[in-house]
Amino acid sequence: MKFRAKIIDVGCLNNFTRVVNTVSRLSKMCVLRITCDHLFFVLSGRVASGGVSMWCELAQENFFDEFQLEGVSPEANEIFLEISPENLSRALKTAQNAKSVKIKLTRRNYPCLSLHAELPSLSSSSRVVTHDIPVSIYLPPLKTMKSVVDRMKNLSNHLVLEANLNGEMNLKIQTDLVSVTTHFKELGNPPWGEDHSPSSPHREPELMAETQVDIKKLQQFLTSQQVNPSRALCNIVHQRILHLIFLHEDVSLQYFIPAVA
Repeated sequence: MKFRAKIIDVGCLNNFTRVVNTVSRLSKMCVLRITCDHLFFVLSGRVASGGVSMWCELAQENFFDEFQLEGVSPEANEIFLEISPENLSRALKTAQNAKSVKIKLTRRNYPCLSLHAELPSLSSSSRVVTHDIPVSIYLPPLKTMKSVVDRMKNLSNHLVLEANLNGEMNLKIQTDLVSVTTHFKELGNPPWGEDHSPSSPHREPELMAETQVDIKKLQQFLTSQQVNPSRALCNIVHQRILHLIFLHEDVSLQYFIPAVA
């Protein structure tokens, strides 16, 4: 399964950025469906509980100078991803004056979108900025997670959080004296779209993405939060950052913890 696209025209880049910015203001998470001819940003809320739905359709030929797609099979030649449009919007902001922007599906121990912006430079060379957009996983009960982190803090200054698309997540510490791992299973991953579960074979669900963080910063966030979220997610950019998202009614709380060596 492959996807690669390139935007060179400045007008097309600006139009695409405006569309993504609009979507990011409407939804924190949405499904990106990619076909040979179109891109779709899809949000499907629960109507019974007052949820809203969104459907944004883009003809790829109106935005991209290059566009290559290989789906799961010739019969199902399309790709579904759940993404944070805000992450994509932030990545595109760095590319406002770019000579070109490449977007492709990559695997860094987990499936994600990578955005490569070739920026102009005062010298004859060009600068390239890369952003990876991760796939998310639901968190375990926060009281349970906080209890585990509290105990681990007494043993180590750093904690490794890893997860995969099988709904599995591990909290790990390792020192010269002790190694401790707490496993969580069947947490679930946000759906990719109708009839496309996170366990689809092409997502390579067993591969782990991991990030090592300062355990005190994680504990501080878990201790201070009083939102009592209806949904709690985390995004892991492999060995780069841990992005925590708490959602409850009209409140969205996001927290970023950078990786440590």
